[in-house]
Amino acid sequence: MPRILAVLAGTTALSLAAPAMAQQAYTEGTDCDPAAAERIFDVSLPLGPESQQGIGVLKFGEELAVNSECRLLIRPHYDNALGAEREVVEGMSFGIIDAGITSTGPMGGFVDSFMLFDLPYIFEDYEHAHGFLDSEHGAQLAQELKDQSNVQILAWMENGFRHETNNVRPIETPEDLQGIDHRTQESRVQVDTWEALGANPSPMAWTEVFTALQQGVMDSQENPLATIYDVNFYDVQDYLNMTQHVYSPAPLMMSGQLFDQLSEEDRQIVLDAAETALPVQREASQRLEAQYLDQLAELGMTVTHPDLAPFREKVQPVIEKWTPTVGEDLVAAAQNFEPAE
Repeated sequence: MPRILAVLAGTTALSLAAPAMAQQAYTEGTDCDPAAAERIFDVSLPLGPESQQGIGVLKFGEELAVNSECRLLIRPHYDNALGAEREVVEGMSFGIIDAGITSTGPMGGFVDSFMLFDLPYIFEDYEHAHGFLDSEHGAQLAQELKDQSNVQILAWMENGFRHETNNVRPIETPEDLQGIDHRTQESRVQVDTWEALGANPSPMAWTEVFTALQQGVMDSQENPLATIYDVNFYDVQDYLNMTQHVYSPAPLMMSGQLFDQLSEEDRQIVLDAAETALPVQREASQRLEAQYLDQLAELGMTVTHPDLAPFREKVQPVIEKWTPTVGEDLVAAAQNFEPAE
């Protein structure tokens, strides 16, 4: 109950403060008049408009406006303006936040099977991850989230593969992580993973991470390269280590209550807009990853490319421990999935 009340209180405060936030409905590329729209969906993003998340959400908004003939628009709220990721997912579940894009890190607390995306070294590359999510397995996971939390996944967008950064030393082997205080998402699997690798992990809300690194409360964090660049982690972290330990989806979602209230025609318009935006967002994610690897090095980060075999070996007990909770069939399906030729 306290968590629900906190989300409700935060959302009420947000509603009261909305005029001061100066967020505008997104109409770029259209001649839509927001004042004439039937519905404007407020969409939460952890990152900014030029991030891989922003590119995908804005493409979704453009397609939504065009396909609905300006009846349906979005109003993006960047940089966690509507709350941290867990609060946003809870808000969608309760029907008090319209839509959002988040990582899957906090979602294992709602649906056990989503802890699949916290398990280390499950997905080999982007083709592997995309093929799995675009198959019946992704549809099954989306249905579980709808059934258990009343949140509708519109598209399996992504943050990408995650990599470790710190301000202590370069990481060439798991032993180099000894004694490093590492921030994790709010995930028990992630805590176990980083303990197995030798670090001292602590869960921390995303909104607190930069300050914790800046003040030395934490030494280390892990994120996709585009995120590391977007939030200026290079200002507070010296070493970028290409550990590629987890593939991180960033599903674009809508409140199940809201989605179900839409007409059948509008539900299809929403889904079609998300489907069109999906490849645009994924392409941006991978393009920015390559671009930011060079730029982060130019900004002074020391980049290492460790041999990943010892890291995979260290975390095997974590996979074995959590597989019964996540689901043995699901883990096996993910590990063994063969993308179509």
